[in-house]
Amino acid sequence: MQTLLIFAHTFWEDSKINKALLEAAKSLDNLTIHNLSTTYKDNSINVESEITLLQKADKIIFQFPLFWFSTPSLMKEWEDRVLTAILYSSNPKLLQDKTFSIITTAHGEESSYDGHHGYGINTLLSPINHTFAYLGAKIEEAFCIFSANADNLPLSEYLAKLKA
Repeated sequence: MQTLLIFAHTFWEDSKINKALLEAAKSLDNLTIHNLSTTYKDNSINVESEITLLQKADKIIFQFPLFWFSTPSLMKEWEDRVLTAILYSSNPKLLQDKTFSIITTAHGEESSYDGHHGYGINTLLSPINHTFAYLGAKIEEAFCIFSANADNLPLSEYLAKLKA
């Protein structure tokens, strides 16, 4: 199974947590790490290139730090451009039967995302999951690293999620 990990981070240069995660992920076979933050420094997304990457993948994972209860803006731009192009293309079923999941990091404690402020983590991520489901992808449960700290990352759980 070929997995495509699509990553974005608004403050990539200063990242400690996600840099450590991606470094650990490099040890895995059948995994392509696609860092939107380094590929599209000018924010100009090459839609055809992105579709080619998606065609080769059996599993697609979005990885990002949770910013203001959502994705970094570059990842949202990727969704708008690439997924819209797929939907209105000659192959709108491109993502049919592929697997999609989310890995996200949050500085807050898990209790901050239990819904007592209005929405839990699964509700916050549901628009992304629904978008991929709408395009035919099978959705897997999200993996969130709460209270994220570069000195104490759950690397074995993270790598297992990438391999699953």
